[in-house]
Amino acid sequence: MLDQKKHYMSWPVIALLDFVTIISFENIFYPFQNQGLSVVISWIFLLFTYVIPYALIATQLGLTFDNQDGGLASWIRRGTHSDLFGYITSWMYWTQTIPYLVDVSNSVIVSISWIILGNNTLGHHMSTFTFGMLTFVIILLFIIFENVFRDSLEVLSIIGGGAMFLISMLFVFMTVWALTHGAHIATQPFNLHAFKPNFSLHYFSTTGLLIFAMSGAELAAPYINKMRNPKRDFPKAMWMLALMTAFLTIFGTLSLAVFFNANHIPNDFKMNGPYYAFKLLGEQVGMGKSLMYVFAVVQLMFMLAQLAILIDAASRVFASDTAAKYMPSWLIKKNKAGRPVHSYTLTAGISLLLLLLSGTLPNINSIYNWLLNLNGIVSPYKTALVFVAFLAIRWQEEQFKSDYVYIKNRTGALIVGFWCFIFTFVCATMGFIPQDAAPGTKAFDHQLFMNFVTVGFLVVLGFLLPWLRKLELKKAAKKIKY
Repeated sequence: MLDQKKHYMSWPVIALLDFVTIISFENIFYPFQNQGLSVVISWIFLLFTYVIPYALIATQLGLTFDNQDGGLASWIRRGTHSDLFGYITSWMYWTQTIPYLVDVSNSVIVSISWIILGNNTLGHHMSTFTFGMLTFVIILLFIIFENVFRDSLEVLSIIGGGAMFLISMLFVFMTVWALTHGAHIATQPFNLHAFKPNFSLHYFSTTGLLIFAMSGAELAAPYINKMRNPKRDFPKAMWMLALMTAFLTIFGTLSLAVFFNANHIPNDFKMNGPYYAFKLLGEQVGMGKSLMYVFAVVQLMFMLAQLAILIDAASRVFASDTAAKYMPSWLIKKNKAGRPVHSYTLTAGISLLLLLLSGTLPNINSIYNWLLNLNGIVSPYKTALVFVAFLAIRWQEEQFKSDYVYIKNRTGALIVGFWCFIFTFVCATMGFIPQDAAPGTKAFDHQLFMNFVTVGFLVVLGFLLPWLRKLELKKAAKKIKY
């Protein structure tokens, strides 16, 4: 029975909320820089063998555990009947969010710089230290903003996700118009051979970033119980999500090839490429820089929406029902609004440590690229656990009933789940190889060291929290005894 006083979320809002965390216009730039036109084949391959199965797997998991606020961590905990595995998942989910938070906050600064300066000269006006401190301030301010304005999540999702998808479609359609009015394709030769993938070490080491760009469907799970009819509407949201992702990745990449030569891409393409694209498009259609400024504003709103959803969803996963016996009580304590405020504090602290580490890099562009590439390691490792949860419930399917079943044949479901897991895990591991420096150089060794140090630190942190919990319990036991 529906609660008439409860505020329900519609399935398009759920889809937009998830779209905000999964893919944006800028997510097609770094794969284009890494793999050139061949990334179109990669996107198409991943769409049918990974993205659609991933979204529908998340649908079954979400509807199987539709009364669990913990999302992925609850799925793992219930599916494996293990509190320890549930805690490990919570830790992985939370820690993988931190590099992304920092990366998104970096993008906020970049978008503001384009709005103010109208060009790519941010590095001339700001040191790497100032860049890092401003990033940290944005994270702090947004944590406060999120706790003051309780409805910010849904509002920002609608505005940010909707505006980004619309402007992405605008880019594609205006590119087609430009081609029919005299524009020439910058990437040459533009033929079937140019789309052929080059299966090298670099190709496979960059595929983790494609998974990072397309993952996050499970982030909608904690909001299933806010839908009027989850059985009917949640699958709709996941299909809408998959179609939006497919449109942006495939047609967006083809549009980039019109304005940029895939064989000679600017060094700062990952950071400034989206702004270059709208600047070039505006000049081609006789609108000057106006489209670039419009995109910069939309990008700013989109990044703020990402901050809202990442902070909210990740903290909910980390501090809800997932094996509280492994975490210090102060970390899972909630305020009157039901938000785990101390996990926000810890998130901000580790973000600062990550920013200090990235400050050892030579310039803002290298910081931006390294944090982006780091996400191509930690995010796929987390995503692999989605498929572990799916394998667990399908292996024991007589114990887990769902209003939606992806692939009714158990053997077929296990094969697909196992494929998705292996593919994700291998790509995450290959991501340790630095992508923006040549092997044998100091820059390569430095970034490789930073990758291992960062991931190692997150692993140590995962063991530290249960140890702190044990100390807390021992202290409490002594008080009772005496």
